[in-house]
Amino acid sequence: MDRNVAIIGAGVSGLTCGIVFAEQGYRTAIFAKETGQQTTSGAAAAIWFPYHVEPAERVIPLALDSYQMLLDLARFPESGVSIIESRQFLRTGEIEIPDWAIPLGASAIPSEVENGAAGGAATWTGRPEAERMGSERIKSRRAGFNVSPRDPSTPPARAGSAHDEHCFASGFSLRVPLMDTTIYLDYLTARFGKASGEIHANVRFKKLEDVDAKFDLVIDCAGIGARELVNDPDLEPHRGQVAIVPKIESLSAAIVCDEAPLMYAIPRANDCVFGGTNEISDNLMADRETTSRILAECGRVLNIDKPTVFAERVGLRPFRRSGIRLERDRLRDGRTVIHNYGHGGAGFTLSWGCAREVLEVAVSLGSARVRRVGFGVTPKQSCPKQLLPETARLLGEKP
Repeated sequence: MDRNVAIIGAGVSGLTCGIVFAEQGYRTAIFAKETGQQTTSGAAAAIWFPYHVEPAERVIPLALDSYQMLLDLARFPESGVSIIESRQFLRTGEIEIPDWAIPLGASAIPSEVENGAAGGAATWTGRPEAERMGSERIKSRRAGFNVSPRDPSTPPARAGSAHDEHCFASGFSLRVPLMDTTIYLDYLTARFGKASGEIHANVRFKKLEDVDAKFDLVIDCAGIGARELVNDPDLEPHRGQVAIVPKIESLSAAIVCDEAPLMYAIPRANDCVFGGTNEISDNLMADRETTSRILAECGRVLNIDKPTVFAERVGLRPFRRSGIRLERDRLRDGRTVIHNYGHGGAGFTLSWGCAREVLEVAVSLGSARVRRVGFGVTPKQSCPKQLLPETARLLGEKP
């Protein structure tokens, strides 16, 4: 290829785009202020799930494309990608399994109802046949902790309290890729370098036209930085704070509850990520009170004592009110730019699908397909009707 490609941003989106272009033969360079663990990507829990990103009809096909690529990468331990069961819960009401998740093997977490001592009346309808009256405790056979009935009017702040311990009303499980950022970002960086890509750190552009004129194609993966770089007022910094704690041997699944207060516990190879927050804020400083609140909530759900905190991390999710921006444009000097930002809380989830679409746009305005990249990646599917053999093997399902 005779084109010189400049990518702005060294988070997961920039690195993945860099790999896709460099492995296609483009002369590719990444420019960024922060790299590696210092990026927003370094603070992410990085479990595959189209979280906090719009619009669904645009996002889901891109997420599923990434899903297939990540399944393939999970065959290589050095990538830092593994397959984990993710358990999504609600504290009140009945959780709805997304349509796209069903072909991937998502299923409601089955529960058994155990009659307890006589007491106040409570009703649970997690399954049609499971409706009971009286003081009851619902124990999830798969979750490994209790899911308790509670009055839907109970404020979320009381979830997990002494009166309502480990309280989740319903949930579903799905086996998904998990990207251990302490390994995966280094893997992407090394793979990009192996394809002759270059990374230039400590570089900040005031505008895209400031990129050296020798680069005839500019790819904007600036994340929240695109708010100033291209003057996009639709971008909002949605602050996420996490606590990195020691590995919890009894925790083998990711536990997520998106109801306030946001809570997740993500086990990794050598530690565990506790979260979290999702608030509009530019503040990158870790807040001790927030960390204490995260530890308390995760501790109540997992029924563990307060763990040691290895580190506190804060990242700004680049949420775009009008949806992700993945489109071709022109700079004032006539060069081509392709925007790839606004991924909200799904940067890792969308990374490969978006990178491939960026390449397609660059090659032929999105009208033609290019060869797949990676380790024998399976063909793109918008929503597979049945699991491919390799997918099934990784997920522990029948194809």
